Amino acid sequence: MKDQSISPLVNPSAAGSAPSREGAPTPGKIGFVGLGHMGTAMAANLANTAHRVTAYVRRPDQLGALIGLGLRPTLKLADLFDCEVVITMLPDDAAVRDVVLGREDAGVKGLASGLKRGAIHLSMSTISTSAAASLAAEHALRGQGYVAAPVFGNPDAAKARQLFIVAAGAPSDVERCQPLLQSLGQKTFVVGAEPSQANLVKLLGNMMTATTLEMLAEVVAVARKRGLDPKAFIDIMTNTMFSGRAHKIYGEKIVTQSYAPGFVLPLVLKDVRLALAEAESAAAPMPSVDVVRDRLITGIARGYADLDWSALGLIAAQEAGLNVPLNDLQIADSAAAVVK
Repeated sequence: MKDQSISPLVNPSAAGSAPSREGAPTPGKIGFVGLGHMGTAMAANLANTAHRVTAYVRRPDQLGALIGLGLRPTLKLADLFDCEVVITMLPDDAAVRDVVLGREDAGVKGLASGLKRGAIHLSMSTISTSAAASLAAEHALRGQGYVAAPVFGNPDAAKARQLFIVAAGAPSDVERCQPLLQSLGQKTFVVGAEPSQANLVKLLGNMMTATTLEMLAEVVAVARKRGLDPKAFIDIMTNTMFSGRAHKIYGEKIVTQSYAPGFVLPLVLKDVRLALAEAESAAAPMPSVDVVRDRLITGIARGYADLDWSALGLIAAQEAGLNVPLNDLQIADSAAAVVK
């Protein structure tokens, strides 16, 4: 059973600098692992809301940029072991497992064996439900909490604290994480006590967006081939029958042929494969997602691995025989320096 004596999460202004009890996490100390586009923005937001954030990175040349964002960088994962909460924002199952379980072959200790009883691992990565369940079990064996809280939103939304967060885990653990989630997003949806449920919601939600992008890409390609202004078409659709955020945001990107990296194709393909595996295990076909998978593979084969999933528009246009040359403006990464 987990140690329930840990107090609710507090920020340093409330906690002061009092030392932690022997064997207990340091109140208010937050760890962060995964400083990519999203993670950097999220960690900086936490630091800007008076949280003490120790950020783990692997390269010394990254330290200066993190200090400039108000973070406390470290090259040692062990420096996070006394944290009350450690947030991970990593690309896939393997990366999260390495951080949680460590690498015996390299003599690297992971979070599960390093964190103190009562600490919480707040996993905000998009991973499989099976990985979430196994990681939650590893932490539970050691009296630690595990909350899954994947997000809907891009790096710009992360910077603006406009993420939508889907959380699941033991109610007391989710409650303790709420101050952090409120600093990161505009709304948190709590979907249950089993962490894997949050990951399932995230994967299925991404599939809805991916198939929406594919359909937008196809109809814009038809409009262009028939000489119809695709902008006018998308304006009509998004102001009548299809007024959702995905249609408006990605319809505009596809019409303007804006493929600057946000959610790059290999990561989309990873999520597609995870969702299809979930569907197969449930004996529930997802034929439209099969189409998206093939489009993504086509795009990656053509050298578009560094482009955003709005590049489904590029792939559909090329499949329709349209000449869509890429230029620097279409693919420029407008984000500031990102630490990975």
